Amino acid sequence: MSRRLRSGRNPSAQDLSEAKRVAALDSALQKLHPSAVPADPAKLQHINTYGALPEYYIDKPFKCRDCGKEEIWRAADQKWYFEQAKGHIDALAVRCHACRKLRKNSGASGCEPDRAGES
Repeated sequence: MSRRLRSGRNPSAQDLSEAKRVAALDSALQKLHPSAVPADPAKLQHINTYGALPEYYIDKPFKCRDCGKEEIWRAADQKWYFEQAKGHIDALAVRCHACRKLRKNSGASGCEPDRAGES
């Protein structure tokens, strides 16, 4: 199967199902899954936490808090967010791309439920 870009936007039902299945696995099995992306501990040194730092990232399905659309926060995007952008380690994806874009551009709280598929 060929893909232009592996984005979490507008995932297929199969992609969502697989992401949910992997997220439900035991952490030892998640780490061995082919979709797991290893974390770079040297790039996580900016994080000041008493908790454990991630050893790997997996695709995380989520439902948008504004419109209810399901998307996937891809492992590669998490790696960039935590290691390059120096994001907070406890951060979670909570809004779909359309709602984030609308919120950023207009200062609004999100998109309407019937506009969830628009880009």
